[in-house]
Amino acid sequence: MQKLKPEIIFEDDAFVAVNKPSGLLSVPDREGTEISLKQLLQQQYGQIWTVHRLDKDTSGVIVFAKDEITHKFLSGLFEGREVEKYYTGLVHGVPSVESGSVDAAITEHPVKRGLMVTNKKGKPALTDFMLAESFGKFSLMRFRIHTGRTHQIRVHMKHIGHPIVCDPLYGNGEPVMLSSIKKKFNLSKKEEEEKPLFNRLALHAERLQFTDAKKQKNTIEAPLPKDMRALLQQLRKWKS
Repeated sequence: MQKLKPEIIFEDDAFVAVNKPSGLLSVPDREGTEISLKQLLQQQYGQIWTVHRLDKDTSGVIVFAKDEITHKFLSGLFEGREVEKYYTGLVHGVPSVESGSVDAAITEHPVKRGLMVTNKKGKPALTDFMLAESFGKFSLMRFRIHTGRTHQIRVHMKHIGHPIVCDPLYGNGEPVMLSSIKKKFNLSKKEEEEKPLFNRLALHAERLQFTDAKKQKNTIEAPLPKDMRALLQQLRKWKS
């Protein structure tokens, strides 16, 4: 078992909200070879119910129910699009408009398992986007998704020609190197080869807002992970 202690952002007697690190599965996959966040929470709470999930490489806010009644209620909110879901991500290039929406249905790739594509015959998918900061080669974006399709933001950003940074499925998957953003870059004498500044999907589930069964309004936020903050610091520093 991994020595990972889930970072609890909020909990009450009905549900628990966790800041999921990148690289950790939300729930067990078919192979069952890797530990998942759900299993780690089960070690802590005993039984726990899946309400929604995040991609393995996406970090940020995820909610699990502590009982069946809450599970049914929260699942209903997600299915009924009554949960506001906000993400932050870094994309390649600079979008031609500062804000907009991508309204493009998504379905599974006819041949490649695990890959999603935009297709009129797919399920409706709507993503709002806003440019937060531009760095020339890259842009920091804010997203709000109104539907919860698999890989939705990743597919939609590819669709408009600005894939998420370090996305192996919908982008080039290449790491961000300092040499690509710093004009006069030289390797230090100690290093034989350059180490990546950032080498994982640059997408973070930042905030969830919903009204729970007790009619309480919840705003649950997860700060940007350290590695994304460090990358942004470098991008700001070397922005020409």
